[in-house]
Amino acid sequence: MNQPNFIATFKEVQKKMYLLSRRLLTSHEEAADAVQETMLKLWERRNGLDNISNKEAYAMQMVKNYSLDRLKSKQASHLKIVHNNYESTERNALDEMERRGEVNLVQKAIQELPENYKMVIDLRDIQGFDFEAIEQIMEMKSTAVRVVLSRARKMLKKIIEEQFKADLA
Repeated sequence: MNQPNFIATFKEVQKKMYLLSRRLLTSHEEAADAVQETMLKLWERRNGLDNISNKEAYAMQMVKNYSLDRLKSKQASHLKIVHNNYESTERNALDEMERRGEVNLVQKAIQELPENYKMVIDLRDIQGFDFEAIEQIMEMKSTAVRVVLSRARKMLKKIIEEQFKADLA
C-alpha cells in the first residue's frame, strides 16, 4: 500500500479511533498518543494491509487493544475507564438543562455496566458501528456480540428505571 492509498484509507477512521480511545482513556493526550502509535503500527504493516477486508475495524481493534494496554500498564496507573458525552452547542438553555439531567442519568447507568457491555453499547449505539466491525474490534463471534448488546441494553434499561424511581422517591 502506497502513501496516498494509506492516507485515503485511514484519514476518516482516525476520528473514530480517537473517540474510542478517549472513551477508554480519560486524557485527551493519552488518546491522541494512542491514535498516533496505532497509525505508526499501521504504517509499518502497510504492505500486509491489502489482505485485510475491513481495514476500519482492524484499525479500531488495534487502537482498542493499545488503549487497554495503556490502562493496564504501570505508567498509566493514574488513568481510569470513563464514559464521556460529546455535547452539541445547538440547544437553548432549558433544553440543555433537561438534556444534561438525562445524560447524567444515562452516564451513571452506563458506569454500572460490566466493561464489555460498556464497550459494545459504545461501539454500536454511540459510534454506530455495524455488527461485523464490532465482532472484529471486540474479537467476538456475531451471536456473542448480539447477545452482549441485548443484555447490556436490558441491564441499562433496568438500571435507569431503578435510578428514576429512586429520584422520584
